[in-house]
Amino acid sequence: MQDWAKRIANGDTRALARAATAIENREPGADALLAELQKYTTSTPLVLGVTGAPGAGKSTLVDRLAGAFRKQGKTVAIIAVDPTSAVTGGALLGDRIRMQAHHADPGIFIRSMATRGSLGGLAEATAGLVRLFGAASRDVLIVETVGVGQAEVAVAQLAAVTLLVLVPGMGDDVQAFKAGIMEIADIYVINKADHPGVAQVESEVRSLESVGHREDGWIPPIVRTVATDGTGIDELMAAVERARGIEKKKQPAAGRLRIDHLGIAVKSIEAALGFYAGQLGMRVASRETVEQEKVRVAMLPAGGPRLELLEPTEGDSVIGRFLEKRGEGLHHVALRVPDLAGAVERLKAGGARILNEPRRGAGGHEYVFVHPSSTSGVLVELIQDSEAGK
Repeated sequence: MQDWAKRIANGDTRALARAATAIENREPGADALLAELQKYTTSTPLVLGVTGAPGAGKSTLVDRLAGAFRKQGKTVAIIAVDPTSAVTGGALLGDRIRMQAHHADPGIFIRSMATRGSLGGLAEATAGLVRLFGAASRDVLIVETVGVGQAEVAVAQLAAVTLLVLVPGMGDDVQAFKAGIMEIADIYVINKADHPGVAQVESEVRSLESVGHREDGWIPPIVRTVATDGTGIDELMAAVERARGIEKKKQPAAGRLRIDHLGIAVKSIEAALGFYAGQLGMRVASRETVEQEKVRVAMLPAGGPRLELLEPTEGDSVIGRFLEKRGEGLHHVALRVPDLAGAVERLKAGGARILNEPRRGAGGHEYVFVHPSSTSGVLVELIQDSEAGK
């Protein structure tokens, strides 16, 4: 891991590509690699999110932005989240045909990845790739969402600046966006501004802004672009720089909680897989033995969260005693938190019963358990989200 991380930090493109694949596929060691890379992260890159409906020209716009950043001497990584192929499970648009002008530029790294059933416009491993490219000393990370409409709000959790790309001719469709996606935009980009209807789109956006306000006081500018010929890109770059300088109020830490996995105690992982893999068709992403917990673990992705099958290696273990007392079944719910130490401090101050000091578990994650007496009867595991905000 140390050698691999060092090669990535030193600009080894092949090592970077291999790491991206490991993170996307949740291969054993991927979490440990991200932890090792943390030692090499010396600066915070600009993370730029680009979202909007299909056909808005997001990929062409990203291509132009990448070129503009390169003219400034900055290195760029592009994470393009695409629909999932029903045949291969991979990214449907694959090699990003629209961005091939940059294929020979070592200063631009393009990674396509499939959503693999994850909602919110991003793939499950997107945050991990953001950390990876940050550790690889890329100055700018551009995250382009899959393009499915108003559900694509997850990108705002990753990006310092979020662009919402609109196009003329949307009409009432702009109104449909107001349920969610309009609220996460830092900049509105009206692309294909050489088409009729630009003024109507701008009027729709301004009317929506008039019925609400942001706590940070930032009023998202509207920038008109024609990405195919580069019109408006300089103005958009200037708007990005202004938005980057705004100290935007982030969502409270509790709002960034997410379910990581459900822990299920089983007598035999192989027997349990007869149902989960054999009948439901789920795949095993990783296996390992956690010696300190005396347990074997198998992780099965289930969209965003995962199922964690837990088989004791010894009867005198937490899982062994659980099985003896209660039999097979749900053992715990695991939540990722952006600041584990801060969460533990707040819980203790509130009288919650913490069962252990933070320690390393499956996948190299740091975790604590909260006693069921403090959680309405459910054993809760809190995991440090090593991908959050980094």
